[in-house]
Amino acid sequence: MPPGKALQPVLKMKVDELFLCWLSEASTQRMLQDCLRRIKAPGRDQPATGDAEQPAAPPAAPRPSGLDPPGTPGPGPALPLGAACIPRNAPHARGTRRSAGTRVQTLKQEPLPPATSQSIPTFYFPRGRPQDSVNVDAVISKIEGTFAQFPQERASMDDMGLVAKACGCPLYWKGPLFYGAGGERTGSVSVHKFVAMWRKILHNCHDDAAKFVHLLMSPGCNYLVQEDFVPFLQNVALLEEEADINQLTEFFSYEHFYVIYCKFWELDTDHDLLIDAHDLARHNDHAISTKMIDRIFSGAVTRGRRVQKEGKISYADFVWFLISEEDKKTPTSIEYWFRCMDLDGDGALSMFELEYFYEEQCRRLDSMAIEALPFQDCLCQMLDLVKPRTEGRITLQDLKRCKLAHVFFDTFFNIEKYLDHEQKEQLSLLRDSDSSSSELSDWEKYAAEEYDILVAEEAAGEPWEDGFEAELSPVEQKLSALRSPLAQRPFFEAPSPLGSVDLYEFACGDEDLQPL
Repeated sequence: MPPGKALQPVLKMKVDELFLCWLSEASTQRMLQDCLRRIKAPGRDQPATGDAEQPAAPPAAPRPSGLDPPGTPGPGPALPLGAACIPRNAPHARGTRRSAGTRVQTLKQEPLPPATSQSIPTFYFPRGRPQDSVNVDAVISKIEGTFAQFPQERASMDDMGLVAKACGCPLYWKGPLFYGAGGERTGSVSVHKFVAMWRKILHNCHDDAAKFVHLLMSPGCNYLVQEDFVPFLQNVALLEEEADINQLTEFFSYEHFYVIYCKFWELDTDHDLLIDAHDLARHNDHAISTKMIDRIFSGAVTRGRRVQKEGKISYADFVWFLISEEDKKTPTSIEYWFRCMDLDGDGALSMFELEYFYEEQCRRLDSMAIEALPFQDCLCQMLDLVKPRTEGRITLQDLKRCKLAHVFFDTFFNIEKYLDHEQKEQLSLLRDSDSSSSELSDWEKYAAEEYDILVAEEAAGEPWEDGFEAELSPVEQKLSALRSPLAQRPFFEAPSPLGSVDLYEFACGDEDLQPL
């Protein structure tokens, strides 16, 4: 303690100490139990009738009536019949010292009522909380309609994707559904066996986790072992049947990983596997505004304390950033950018927050000698685009309901994509958003284009005939090992807008050109 500073007592700590001492006494606990009993069974304990007056008991133990010395006042009036005597260790034995003239009424001692389980609502649901809104008959009817499309109403493993969709389950559940209904014995599943199995699951399991565990675990067990995951991993075996796994867009392919890692490696100049705000700002030639870069590093969409302490993000955070940046139409990316733009975290974008991000867009447009649209006019366009349900605020549900959320986000923090959208009409944007549902997503298009560019750059810099090879870093060695499928895949098999063009047809010099 610094010299000259008086010691100040902490009153709260002393009060807490005295309260704990009082609460730990046996008489206090008995008193609380008695009060709790009266609360649970109100009206049962009535005060005894009569005006019996009894003086306060002395601190010493009471003597029998035959041993009282002469002159000692006799006992008061007898208690009513059936009233229990207050024992020596009654709840108020230590706290019944009262002043003279205080009336004490004796209470009847009733047996404690049995504890009932209805007083505490059920809070543990090992198989999920039951839901009254599930219409089992409607689900079964939908499943039977799906089986009616198959020959003899029997579904094979290839047909279980439609069955899983009818059950409301993800596509990768088709293996557990098939084996759970006994399809491994006959090679197909009948509608009667599957309906009986699924009806039992709907009655006993009330959430997706409980249903999934019930499908995987062995009969008679309530836990999972390593062998139980074999049906679930059957979908992974489909990758071995495909000659080029990059053609399976349902999975996160090697092309996607290769593009993300190369982009990360380009921005990570010091190669410490971490990216700071200055590195991330160089993405796509500084297309993203600095205010949005600051929001990304503010912790709104990143995990861990490294961002707040060191101001850097890891490779995992960069994966979320890149996928959300290149495809702003998915619900995950919409949530990502909404959290970045929601400065105060109130769950809605106000006009102040929109103007905060649009100011930098205007400055960047002025530096490019492009006349920026006034904020009021831009605001009217965005409100007509999103059509929020509450005037003056845009919620996350408004943006998810809107089909042009990517245009909304690019307007406020991506200058390159904003200019691209300005060159298109709104009808063409709506047409593109409607047609994209059946085609490749924006992320898949971006990954395919960037992968072709990276492969072309690698093929152009591969030949070295001097007999020496440059020394590779440990990271580059791992990357070269991952690139091994590229050596087996001819370069000209990659999709190219040139089509089947003979490049040697144009390999001629100026002297071969004929004069006009």
